[in-house]
Amino acid sequence: MRAFVALPLPDDLTDRLQDIAFGLRFGRAVPAEDMHVTLAFLDDQPEAVLAELHEELAAIYAPSPQLTVTGLDLFGGGKPRLLFAAIAQDAALSDLRQRIRKAARAVGIALSHERFRPHISLRRFHRIAPSERADLDLLLAAKGAFTWPRFRPTQFEMIQSTLSADGPIYDGLASYPLSL
Repeated sequence: MRAFVALPLPDDLTDRLQDIAFGLRFGRAVPAEDMHVTLAFLDDQPEAVLAELHEELAAIYAPSPQLTVTGLDLFGGGKPRLLFAAIAQDAALSDLRQRIRKAARAVGIALSHERFRPHISLRRFHRIAPSERADLDLLLAAKGAFTWPRFRPTQFEMIQSTLSADGPIYDGLASYPLSL
């Protein structure tokens, strides 16, 4: 089962981000209900391993991080593949992520060693024409400084991700409270 661990977002924020993402005519927008901040991508795992991980995650007692949206940006450099809303680094966020990664390793899940850039995915791109790149640049110039008041998630979640031709389908597997 393909899965990941993430922080859910407040509806008013995802609605606003969806308005921005749906303003472009190309690429594939991430629906508001699928927006989140990924803390650990678990890849494909046997259900028994995810059940063990559930026990480890349920034992985590951690403070809720304060999340701040700091603007819009692109992953992919000269060939953009993702428009995202950046999240400021936060000590509690880093600590929570490390605890989750430690729990995953404890049950035998190998995780990637990519640098952590907390973000909210808004729109995915396959190929971008020069005119579309110009539209992206205009969007970033107009709304790239998008910010949102700090917020504190009350929980983190383990989510199943099923790939489909129309994009991934997410189903919550479990949620874990954070202390406020």
